[in-house]
Amino acid sequence: MLLFPAIDLRGGRCVRLYQGDFAAETTYSEDPGEVAATFAAAGARWLHVVDLDAARTGELTNLAQVAAISAAAGVPVQYGGGVRSTDAASRVADAGVARVVIGTAALETPSLVTEVAARQPVALGLDVRGREVAVRGWQAAGGRSLAEVLAITPGADAVVVTQINTDGTLGGPDMALLAEALAATECPVIASGGVGDLADLRRLAGLAVGGRVLAGSIVGRAIYEGTLNLAEALDCLAAIAPSAEMPLPDADRGAERC
Repeated sequence: MLLFPAIDLRGGRCVRLYQGDFAAETTYSEDPGEVAATFAAAGARWLHVVDLDAARTGELTNLAQVAAISAAAGVPVQYGGGVRSTDAASRVADAGVARVVIGTAALETPSLVTEVAARQPVALGLDVRGREVAVRGWQAAGGRSLAEVLAITPGADAVVVTQINTDGTLGGPDMALLAEALAATECPVIASGGVGDLADLRRLAGLAVGGRVLAGSIVGRAIYEGTLNLAEALDCLAAIAPSAEMPLPDADRGAERC
């Protein structure tokens, strides 16, 4: 299982929200590029970046910071936030992003995922409050369940599932939701939300449904707050589940999509 350290951007800064609440923001760094370099130096093989401003407005306002992160990290970057057209996806790729995550637009225009996937690696981003998928930076209800969206949106080479109710809480991931996601799709599933310590990562690495396991876990606040040591976590995952990792497609080659 891959570990994706998370960098959430708002106003050019590296921040974290609590349960998706923009009024409950903590700033961790004014230099996202430096944070990215630190994560890569610790051994991270991928980074996960979210532009919170773009997720709400659709405007790629932090693209310069995304480019700085990509350049500083030297490892593939997975990016989400405001990608609602093929042009936006191309602009993000030009900033050095290896894989783009499409969320809101996947619900509003499902064909966009297929169109973008024909040109560049793409993941489906499903932010779930309870069991309902939310849109526009978690601010609006999408009106559909996780299972419904997974059934109607082909073309992605991975699915990022975020439980909003646990995100930023350090209270543990929603294991039941992630099990449902594994059962509902053949795509590699990346978990997001709630990881607070090494025990949570072990639980995620051990989750299996019908022989399928999680491809990765996105971790943010636990790293920033020091309740999870990134280098130690990476070593632990390599030791406890070397055969459980479901490799994700490389950005520079074709991907088998679902």
